[in-house]
Amino acid sequence: MNVNKDQVKGRAEEVKGKVKEVTGKAVRDKDLEVKGKLQKIAGKVQAELGDLRKDVENDSRRDD
Repeated sequence: MNVNKDQVKGRAEEVKGKVKEVTGKAVRDKDLEVKGKLQKIAGKVQAELGDLRKDVENDSRRDD
């Protein structure tokens, strides 16, 4: 199973965003909570882009 950089970086950003979001909720810091949500969403998008690239790469290898 090959993993690309977008998958790894995206999932790491999702985790960091979730930590910020939960921390923001815990300390009642709405700005931190929102930043965490946005970071989590951006990470999810990046990870899904990596998943898509992997799928395309795997499909192109099957055609060979």
